[in-house]
Amino acid sequence: MTGSGSAVPDSRLTNQDLSNVVETSDEWIRTRTGIRERCLASPTDSLGALATAAAHQALEQSGVAAIDLDLIVLATSTADDLFGSAAVVQANLGATHAAVFDLTAACSGFIFAMVTAAQFIQTGTYRRVLVIGADVLSRWVDWDDRGTCVLFGDGAGAVVMQAHDSNQFLGFELCSNGSLNSCLNLAYAAEAYPLHPKATVSKGRYSPVTMNGKEVYRFAVNRVPEVIEKALFRANVPLEQVDWFVLHQANQRILDAVADRLKIPPEKMLSNLASYGNTSAASIPLVIHEAVQAGKIQPGQTLATAGFGAGLSWGSAIFRWGLG
Repeated sequence: MTGSGSAVPDSRLTNQDLSNVVETSDEWIRTRTGIRERCLASPTDSLGALATAAAHQALEQSGVAAIDLDLIVLATSTADDLFGSAAVVQANLGATHAAVFDLTAACSGFIFAMVTAAQFIQTGTYRRVLVIGADVLSRWVDWDDRGTCVLFGDGAGAVVMQAHDSNQFLGFELCSNGSLNSCLNLAYAAEAYPLHPKATVSKGRYSPVTMNGKEVYRFAVNRVPEVIEKALFRANVPLEQVDWFVLHQANQRILDAVADRLKIPPEKMLSNLASYGNTSAASIPLVIHEAVQAGKIQPGQTLATAGFGAGLSWGSAIFRWGLG
């Protein structure tokens, strides 16, 4: 991991602002989620532009030229185009030698994308991979539903992963449970469209995000500590040797519960949830980039990351930052 970057829209909406949109309050949101404000994309903002801005920063920090990239993996559930946005990012960057694709695993997407990139590097297929997590969930939120609309923000984060003589990607664990899929959805709503006496097809649109908050909370506080422990076991890294824990920024109560269950010192659990809300696949790289910029994350330090969300899916990856 040799470089990081991030990008968020200019528009910020505070809890107080949101209380003028839906029946809620700053205290209600803060005490239940830890969120104080979030960034929201305007109608003229695009996911591709946010992802490109984050990618530029990551490439600059890593010293890698876009033309030298072998692969770009864009983790997103909210592409500008249903066919994907990774190719637009490639064109924006001028990364003409890179193969590109979108990867959809919702809030676990960045972890799944990092693990995917690591496999290409470890097999010797590619040497320089750009991994981006980006989402614009404000497009798909029901702004009359205070149970979900207070949670989400928009943004993008990116890291550059490079081949190295010493493998710094130490271990991972990925999990899915489709039987819990109904707990968190952004579903297609079909409407019958008679095409021919012999054929009726569907035409429709995607419905706003729906979530069973209690079930998702219960799932996260039980499964996230477990998956971190499994990834640490695979990496042969004792928990006390981890310098920083970087979890998907969904809810401060979840972060606190995981820290308590694993007996993690609070100062090791990185969080920027208060300023950005839940940015889905962007949340982990956003935290990483801020911590790198602030001088917290140093080369050679060990990070334990974990994502969790729709699918339901969850996973953890253990790695050392920089060349050490």
